[in-house]
Amino acid sequence: MMASTHAVPPRWRRGEGARALLWLAPWIVGVLVFFGYPLLATVYFSFYRYDLFTLEFVGLDNWRYAFADERVYQSARNTLWLVVFMVPAQLLFALGVAQLLTKIKSGAGVLRTIFYLPSLVPAVAGTVAFVYLLNPATGPVNQLLALVGITGPDWFGSAAWAKPSLTLLAVWGVGNTMMIFLAALLDVPRHLYEAAAIDGAGAWRQFRNVTLPTISPVLMFSAITGVIYAVQYFAQAMIASRVASGATDSAGSTFTPGYPDGSLLTLPQHLFHTGFRDWSMGLACVHALLLFAVSMVFTLILLRQFSRAEGES
Repeated sequence: MMASTHAVPPRWRRGEGARALLWLAPWIVGVLVFFGYPLLATVYFSFYRYDLFTLEFVGLDNWRYAFADERVYQSARNTLWLVVFMVPAQLLFALGVAQLLTKIKSGAGVLRTIFYLPSLVPAVAGTVAFVYLLNPATGPVNQLLALVGITGPDWFGSAAWAKPSLTLLAVWGVGNTMMIFLAALLDVPRHLYEAAAIDGAGAWRQFRNVTLPTISPVLMFSAITGVIYAVQYFAQAMIASRVASGATDSAGSTFTPGYPDGSLLTLPQHLFHTGFRDWSMGLACVHALLLFAVSMVFTLILLRQFSRAEGES
């Protein structure tokens, strides 16, 4: 006996499609206005010499100049360093603290608050405080190190230590990521750990075979947002450079981003300096497109790696 099929009338399908578009309209309009149009405008202005007053077509000159500019490569290397070292350090520290809080029975609420509070400190205030704490002459960190016979480095005044110092600042403020990991860890089913323990799995094997696969979507989200944040790293690096160099905003003073020796120069800083200090908006558009391309490449790589890891598991 053949089952009867009921075809949906075309006008019903059209009606459902119209209702779907109506509900999606705010999102579509938002994407077109706040993403599509700015992206197309950035591509357009990248072929022009533009200083907000004059517009002159220059073809690929901005692109040629950008790829010949050593400061572009220097800022790209610094940004890549932050992605490779700062982001994993943040994730590992946040995951470690969250794992620790799941094991503590008493006082977990107090510790949770202590680790979360730094994330509430404004970026500028936290950066200024860190620069003074790590001041090689008067900062308490080097003074405490001297008490145990260790000569502290010139943290933000040394090109070798400037980016590690920023990494310490970033690790200090991982409260939001820690709370996300804590929620994910508390949501792991207890019976999975019990089954692994019955099979003879120790703490490390339980973490590797039970915890990590279960919280992998949260890890992927945190890694992608961390990479995007690192690629767009601006305020902390700029403020640290200014404060450590002693630069002021007084009349006649000048400041070149990236002190010391360009070690803290990131792509967003170079973009800002090009567009709003040199007024080369066309060249700044090229830098913005390069920044967008770098963000997309890192995001796609992470998505592919996590997809492959989920497929293997």
